[in-house]
Amino acid sequence: MSDTGNKRQPSTVATHTEPSQCAACAARQVSLCQAMPSEDIALLDELAAKHTAAKGQTFISEGDDAVSLFNITAGTAKIYKLLGDGRRQIIGFLSVGDFLGLAPGSRYPFTAEAITPVRYCQFKRTRMEQVFTEYPAMRRKILEIASNELAEAQEQMLLLGRKTAKEKIASFLLGRVRRAQRLGGGGNSVDLPMSRHDIGDFLGLTTETVSRCFTSMKNDNIIKLDGASLVRLVDKAQLEQLASGNH
Repeated sequence: MSDTGNKRQPSTVATHTEPSQCAACAARQVSLCQAMPSEDIALLDELAAKHTAAKGQTFISEGDDAVSLFNITAGTAKIYKLLGDGRRQIIGFLSVGDFLGLAPGSRYPFTAEAITPVRYCQFKRTRMEQVFTEYPAMRRKILEIASNELAEAQEQMLLLGRKTAKEKIASFLLGRVRRAQRLGGGGNSVDLPMSRHDIGDFLGLTTETVSRCFTSMKNDNIIKLDGASLVRLVDKAQLEQLASGNH
């Protein structure tokens, strides 16, 4: 059978017609679950164990057996790796719709920790691998997710290796705004629930440098800081010039 449309290959999975929590989930349209045919979406309800991680709680630990996959339905988390000397490198910030746990080997290569309270669905990896086989559209979506992660990793390498501190902060802010807009947010404002220390870890900067860059951009009327976490882009064009190195 060809991999066309949302038709799945013959399997033992029954079609579900009862009401599904997944059908009403706010994360569905921006996550892997979007690829599941509507008539079978209740299957994900049956497969998902729903959890909430408190602020600061770890829900994936680096080195543990990679037996589960995770879909974030609310909140913000950070993923990081620990170096041999105990130093930490944040490699990403995750929020609604992000799917994680697709480890290339048998163990998780990172730790995931909740920055805010995080709600997530946890799936058994072996069962979801069967679902990916049975539903070609789900399999294609997984490949899309993997491709996007590779592109983000390449962009992060450029950001860490070549950009100045201000260019890094500008790129980070623009990326967060684009992400908020993909999730349905409007305008040029973005909530940054992560600490300045976390931002510094992600960008390869000290906390003091991050704070100085934010203050400088505020004084130059490029951004406005509304409270502890909300940032509004006052001059997006200038921020884009900073991010691209044309300044």
